[in-house]
Amino acid sequence: MKTRRDFLKNLGLLSTATLLMPQIGLATTKKSGYGVQLYSFRDGMLTNPKKTLEQIASLGFKEIESAGSSKGYYYGLTPSEMASTCKQLGMSLTSGHVHLDDKFEQTMEDAVASGQEYLICSSLPTEGQTIDNYKSVAEQFNIAGEACKKRGLKFGYHNHEYEFESENGEVLYDVLMDNTQEDLVHMELDLGWVVVAEKDPLHYFKKYPGRFPLWHLKDMNMHEKVSTEFGKGILDIDLMLKNKELSGVKHIYIEQEEYANNPFKSMQYNMKYLNNI
Repeated sequence: MKTRRDFLKNLGLLSTATLLMPQIGLATTKKSGYGVQLYSFRDGMLTNPKKTLEQIASLGFKEIESAGSSKGYYYGLTPSEMASTCKQLGMSLTSGHVHLDDKFEQTMEDAVASGQEYLICSSLPTEGQTIDNYKSVAEQFNIAGEACKKRGLKFGYHNHEYEFESENGEVLYDVLMDNTQEDLVHMELDLGWVVVAEKDPLHYFKKYPGRFPLWHLKDMNMHEKVSTEFGKGILDIDLMLKNKELSGVKHIYIEQEEYANNPFKSMQYNMKYLNNI
């Protein structure tokens, strides 16, 4: 049986081998304009969203991805207030995590009002770790993608760890990829959860080139299965950035859910790490 230790060892070997190959698209923070997923600053966004956005802007972020909260997708602000606040700070609201539910029509209307480009479904709309359910979900995603496209929006999906489980030898995430239309469903690949699932993001870049216009750039502590500051976990961030063109990524959102100290200091650390690559 393949152990977690074997997986980590093999991933390290793969990273070393790939570094010897010609690489595509070197990235630097000065040119790429990194974004941040606001769940990283969830407490501050609920307490004082405008002040928290000011702090985020001071770190050098240029793009924002919102998330659901007890005060809605815009943390108590209206969609237009969220957009204008970001604009005043030199940032733009480009994406948001939402649910595909009976309120999706309003969700789309709000997204149009906010000026954002992407609506990213943050969890499966129906439960069931089966091929049949994932095919059903894929069809729901295609329909949602068509509805978004008519409004000038782009619909997508953000993975976790569980989508990489298998049934009858088929990886469920692959079933989702194979049954969604590329022009209607835009995948946001969470690189951290991919490696926690003991899969290699590079495998997916190569199998589905250009299918991942959005990333969550997230390093992971494999012992505790929690996010950590860049360079402290398993993800080879430098290698991921060298292969970003292969993946088709256009928007890279940094996300960290747990912190050594607090969100602001962790993001300071992460941005310094990226600037040093």
